[in-house]
Amino acid sequence: MKPSVPWSSVWITGASSGIGRDVAVKLAGRGARVTVSARSADALSMLAAQQSRITAAPLDVTDRAATGLVVAGIESAQGPLDLVILNAGVWQPMGASGFDASKSAQSMAVNYIGIANALEHVIPLMVARGRGHIALTASVAGYRGLPQASAYAPSKAAVISLAETLKPDLARKGVTVSVINPGFVDTPMTEVNHFPMPFLMPADKAADAIIAGLEKGKFDIVFPWQMAALMKFARVLPYPAYFWFARTFMTPKKPQG
Repeated sequence: MKPSVPWSSVWITGASSGIGRDVAVKLAGRGARVTVSARSADALSMLAAQQSRITAAPLDVTDRAATGLVVAGIESAQGPLDLVILNAGVWQPMGASGFDASKSAQSMAVNYIGIANALEHVIPLMVARGRGHIALTASVAGYRGLPQASAYAPSKAAVISLAETLKPDLARKGVTVSVINPGFVDTPMTEVNHFPMPFLMPADKAADAIIAGLEKGKFDIVFPWQMAALMKFARVLPYPAYFWFARTFMTPKKPQG
């Protein structure tokens, strides 16, 4: 049996399925009181019914006012938040062909502004207490622009940049910041992909990697290691080399015939 985690009260957004759900279950199983948020009230209720330490708090993270009410409600019911994992996200494949501004707007609204809405309310509470841990879920797709990720990658790059800007400031105030950068993980979000997903990782293993990284207080929690190495290599390539690399190894091949 694994030891208890160092957090008493945890809030996870995007927790109705996939990585967020698995992290919630594992943290609750190790003694934390976990509040889970997502738009799907039914999925959250089913999750809460399976584990007494999980509480459902349905939320659309793009609703700034509602986010504030949820944070206040958690603090009132469960006590001060020790760990917040801002994990809500959407993924819609999109390249240059059929570029759709509405997909870009939705990705930015959920993946980035949804995080900002939560931070507006969480940061002052943790700073006032001089402690806490905030984790922002981005993606290795945020390291560099990727083919077919014209809506998703820019939003995740923004999250990485946000985490980098907050880290030094909040560290001086006793608050830890982490950025979670998954590669391909087997979740309902990736089921829509019709292209190869190298080093695809089960969601429960991804959850283990996240919790291990958070327990160590790591800033950059990135997995699987093969995808991390590939994308960190791509990150340092000069543009001519990177664009060749992207065309050769990362662009979906056209069907033959």
